[in-house]
Amino acid sequence: MHLSCRMRAGVMPANEYSVNHAAGAGNVSDHQRNTSYLTSADRFDTVVAAVATAARTAGRTPEAVTLVAVSKTFDADAIRPVLERGHRVFGENRVQEAAGKWPGLRETYDDIELHLIGPLQSNKAAEAVALFDVIESVDREKIARALAKEMVKQGRSPRLYVQVNTGEEPQKAGIAPPDAAVFVAKCRDELGLEIEGLMCIPPLDENPGPHFALLKKLAAECGVARLSMGMSGDFETAIVFGATSVRVGSAIFGTR
Repeated sequence: MHLSCRMRAGVMPANEYSVNHAAGAGNVSDHQRNTSYLTSADRFDTVVAAVATAARTAGRTPEAVTLVAVSKTFDADAIRPVLERGHRVFGENRVQEAAGKWPGLRETYDDIELHLIGPLQSNKAAEAVALFDVIESVDREKIARALAKEMVKQGRSPRLYVQVNTGEEPQKAGIAPPDAAVFVAKCRDELGLEIEGLMCIPPLDENPGPHFALLKKLAAECGVARLSMGMSGDFETAIVFGATSVRVGSAIFGTR
């Protein structure tokens, strides 16, 4: 089975989509239960089917949603079964960890698209620009400036997302929602950065639906079309609210 960066329909029979999920109730869907005996490739197939079902339920095409398989903390051997399924879009949290496994995998597998979805320190900007195709965690001016400098220096332009702290949690990275439009404009007009989309991680103890709705509203205000939102426990809800990419790790690779 070959998959492009976007998900294809008809991979396998999908689980029935939950009305509670569409409402953002946060309950665990069937594809996350009783999967300990399955391989990562089996779980991947199930997630692909769930993405397709959620997209169709929302009146969208499955191809409109990109599945980012989050492989953080998993080694190359754990990732290969999903690569062998034909999937090529992966997410990592740390620059150093990604640098230790992905150059080798890229020697064997073509067309890998690697997303940085975790916090980025300015002293890692050069490595991030060299390694990643998409950086989703642009969350402050210092990082934006460091990335702009390295992109010019290296002649390489990873696609960029601004991370928004929709819950305004003090312990979490991200631009505050009221500041998002000004920050995106600054990145574009002053630093010459093309911002492709917005990313968020809702608070764990809150209904994610309102946070996804807020990110969609902010994206319209910022003039960006891409929305990275939704993880293993809530990606179906995120798709209902317009996610163009979902970041799924444990539902594919298992418990870390």
